[in-house]
Amino acid sequence: MLSRPVKLAVIALVIGAGTLAAEEARKCSASAHECEQAIRQMLSGRRYLGAQLEEVNPGLIIKAVMPDGPAELADLRVGDRLLAVNGRQTTEATIRDFKSILNDASRIGRLFVIVQRHGALKQIDVRLEPFSKAQIDKIVALHLAQAHPSTATAPQP
Repeated sequence: MLSRPVKLAVIALVIGAGTLAAEEARKCSASAHECEQAIRQMLSGRRYLGAQLEEVNPGLIIKAVMPDGPAELADLRVGDRLLAVNGRQTTEATIRDFKSILNDASRIGRLFVIVQRHGALKQIDVRLEPFSKAQIDKIVALHLAQAHPSTATAPQP
């Protein structure tokens, strides 16, 4: 079982919230080795979207898209407003609602998204992908550099 500080740091690192990640990582009380093992275990085989969402009043928009991630490959763009995901209306959804949809979708590995982009509706099919070893290595290295600087090593190319 992951300790709360480790779990929060990993979640923040995974979703790409840099400032939050740094804050949460500083609170990490586990050893560097425990953190590395926990992060690798948590992310191994886990599918991801590669986009950061922002709550607007009402609903959700794409705030950032990870280069070469599933969201970018499917043509999701910064500023897209999510109207529906996998048949569930998201016009008044929260981040928590979206995470629930994403969790349900991880079993099938696909998101069927309807977005509003510049006033037009667009249907996008996103194939969720597992984290690669290189991505996991970068996430581990980032956490170690922020929370355990004396033991951190440079990420492998």
